[in-house]
Amino acid sequence: CNVSCVCCVCHVPVTEGKSVQQTVDIVHKKLEQLGAVKQGSFCVDCETYHATGNVSGQPSKLLYVMHNSETPLSCMALFEGGPCLIADANFDVLMVKLKSHFQNAKGHKVECRGSRYRYCDFLIKVGTVTMSSSARGISVEVEYCPCVVPGDCWNLIKEFMQSFLGSSVPELPSVFAAKPEGLFAPADCVDTMTQYLELFNKLRKLQAPGSNVR
Repeated sequence: CNVSCVCCVCHVPVTEGKSVQQTVDIVHKKLEQLGAVKQGSFCVDCETYHATGNVSGQPSKLLYVMHNSETPLSCMALFEGGPCLIADANFDVLMVKLKSHFQNAKGHKVECRGSRYRYCDFLIKVGTVTMSSSARGISVEVEYCPCVVPGDCWNLIKEFMQSFLGSSVPELPSVFAAKPEGLFAPADCVDTMTQYLELFNKLRKLQAPGSNVR
């Protein structure tokens, strides 16, 4: 899990006048028109915990525990602002035992499920993001399998994403630019999960009272 292929995770806006599912279907159709082949499904989820027993007056630090069906034997624990821990799947059992230190934020579980597609050297995952059982948005993850260095393949990934997402293609993920070595630091699985976490938090903010996503 230390080094992985370069991945970009982005939020895809819901097409005007369409539902979340209808927009997902449109993305699927564009991929299939390119010649991409469906290869099963995927799931990424995230549970939020509040650290208890903090110093009086200081805000409670959040801990995010995330799972990815691509790495079923491990999970990831990301503290707000760092650090990050990669653990085995039994980490969830440990969190129950640590409930006096970490309180599960009920109703904050986020899940992203969808289809995997393969197109040449690209692996594409189109997911519906759900919170409290309701669809809140759409994610697209593109993985370029032959490369582990973002600086060597970002332009290629961006060009490929434009072929089926048009203007929805994101800028370079901040997780790559933020590294001391910049774009030439090898990518790792933490980079991918950090991008999902940023997307989930963005969708949470979009779902503040008064906002509406079909």
